[in-house]
Amino acid sequence: MLGLVACGRGTKEEIVSKARDVSKRAELERVLGKPDDITKLGPLETWRYKASNGEVIFLIVGDDVTLQAAGSPEKAK
Repeated sequence: MLGLVACGRGTKEEIVSKARDVSKRAELERVLGKPDDITKLGPLETWRYKASNGEVIFLIVGDDVTLQAAGSPEKAK
């Protein structure tokens, strides 16, 4: 168990798979834990979860999870 915790949340694919049927904010946090970053603009929130191979972003409006996207980590320029 310690090995899993030390390695983080897993891959983008694993995170998306765990959250596939999630539709509410509280359920998303229950399934994935607290996000690594939250950005707020009015009723709109962007939750970012870091993965071993990038990140997964969830767009939340009010209490509803409306969108998810997975991307590669930003590269330093």
